Amino acid sequence: MSASSIDTLVRADEGMVSRSIFVDDAIFKQELERIFSRAWLFVGHESLVPKPDDYFVSRMGGESVILTRDRQGRIQVMLNSCAHRGMKLCRYDHGNNRTFTCPYHGWSFSTDGKLVERPGELVGVPGHATHYKGELDKKAWGLKTVAQVCNYKGAIFATWDPAAPPFEDYLGDMRLYLDAALDHRDGSEGGSEVIGGVQKWRVKCNWKFAPENFIGDLYHDISHRSVDIVGIGPSGGKGRRDPSATRSAICFPQLGHGLLGRLPYYEEPPYAATYARYPEVDAYYRAVHDKRVRTLGSDMRVQLSVGTIFPNMSFHGRQPRTLAVFHPISPTEMEMWRMYLVDRDAPEAVKDAARHYFLRYSGPGGMTESDDMENWTGATEACTGTESRKLYFNYQMGLGHARAVPELKGCVENGEYTEENARAYYRRWAQFMSGAGWDALMPQGG
Repeated sequence: MSASSIDTLVRADEGMVSRSIFVDDAIFKQELERIFSRAWLFVGHESLVPKPDDYFVSRMGGESVILTRDRQGRIQVMLNSCAHRGMKLCRYDHGNNRTFTCPYHGWSFSTDGKLVERPGELVGVPGHATHYKGELDKKAWGLKTVAQVCNYKGAIFATWDPAAPPFEDYLGDMRLYLDAALDHRDGSEGGSEVIGGVQKWRVKCNWKFAPENFIGDLYHDISHRSVDIVGIGPSGGKGRRDPSATRSAICFPQLGHGLLGRLPYYEEPPYAATYARYPEVDAYYRAVHDKRVRTLGSDMRVQLSVGTIFPNMSFHGRQPRTLAVFHPISPTEMEMWRMYLVDRDAPEAVKDAARHYFLRYSGPGGMTESDDMENWTGATEACTGTESRKLYFNYQMGLGHARAVPELKGCVENGEYTEENARAYYRRWAQFMSGAGWDALMPQGG
């Protein structure tokens, strides 16, 4: 796909995006090659593989991958496909294996740094001495591994591209908002864990609808009126989440990341009862809030927010605190995963109350997620026709009204109701799809 055709499909400066990019098979195949084979992708959380030899089967674009912790405690990510005939090595979602052995012909691969020079090295071949006459070069037939992996405060990101910039450069100052989701609620670094496993379900929609939804679309809250009236939040009143200050749509146009949250500030607001209907739980969060005030002191901080890391990972930094990833399956289907975070050292009563709330809110049975899925599937279906795919979506809300945020490098904000973040997201999509090199994809000096 040429740069000129991309410019026709995504006219971000005019607030127009072609519907065809959500349903076209040729475009979808190029996304796998030009975005998912190059960008930094979220793979999982370190708490999913807490012990040596633990593994968790994840996805990177169209690829099944193995996230594992080796016997030296290092996180590894490799293709879940035998080098011999391609059979999947791990067919369970998670487990613990000293080696990964193919069920087809028995080739075995190891990640143990004491036995092999690199992760996924071939260590066992049935009949190596007799059938292969000892001539097979086992070191040349290991598993394909990612080019780079980053454990960022427990969240594991990886890329197939050895030329990709370091993850923290790719993230930029968006890291402050991701930090708020990954850090302990008392303000200390890290300290979170996934509870309840990973929810996975398929949705008949294009994968881009979901990250766009979470990047800063407060306008769609009209879809959640019924949930807000019922009041599924843990505070006991109406609404779905923690009380929050006025939010802004904040984005990093040169990086494609964005969120709904509060601009940087320096003083913690008074504690607002989060779990008012659970006194024991509320006492925990009140104590954590007081510790947070002491921990952060006069340092700059950001609000716990809802946002998207380009291309396909989103997070809820507030309650419910979740990480979500949207795996492309076809132009009109994605597989959505939700992981739910809590403070690792929180009492069991706190974790249990959070788990019940998370299930009411998110996931395939969650009241809020159900609203979103209906929108995404309906919109995808309505774009598949011959005439409908010739049209453009309108992203003109707030066009030309973005303001710079001096505290954050390359950041702009545009009030609560705007489509600035979506324009930034699709502008970034177009850059990747044009085949631009990293020198053009990354901001100067970034």
